[in-house]
Amino acid sequence: MDEHEDDVVMEPEHMSAKEADGEEEGGERPEKRIAKMREELAACRKEKQENLDGWQRAKADYVNLLKRFEIETKTAKLSGVVKAVETLLPAFDALERSKEHGEIPEGFLAIARQLEGAFASLGLIPLGEVGERFDPTFHEALGQDAAENAEVDDTVTVVLEKGWKIGGDVVRPAKVRVAHFARK
Repeated sequence: MDEHEDDVVMEPEHMSAKEADGEEEGGERPEKRIAKMREELAACRKEKQENLDGWQRAKADYVNLLKRFEIETKTAKLSGVVKAVETLLPAFDALERSKEHGEIPEGFLAIARQLEGAFASLGLIPLGEVGERFDPTFHEALGQDAAENAEVDDTVTVVLEKGWKIGGDVVRPAKVRVAHFARK
């Protein structure tokens, strides 16, 4: 802001005779009138700044509300998907166990494939593969098997039940057996 912005310049050609003599029509001296106008200008500037500050706070609150709403919407959607998957997992697990034992008719195999496709379309990723490194974040160890060498120590030997995750969240850890190498 220019420091001379508040200065009011009165040009002689626009002055009346009384103003030239130092008086105004209302009996006020020009200096008093200028001082009064400066006070009013300062008050207007202060009010303008308060209004601007209030508007900026309201805008920030609105932007934060939109962000919070977006996060809550994503969380609610994820929660709904997880709840639906948790409801379907027991049926899927039963189909998987039957498939492993060869006791499942071809029609049920198609249903198992459809469920796997539906899980994939929802963003679910299966957890638990034989040979992968045991990770307690993604696996639940239900037993140990003897390992013949140190290279396979702490790896998954058997997947008893698939685990599932969506994004970074584990819906259910894989139930596995883990290799353990006995050091001599």
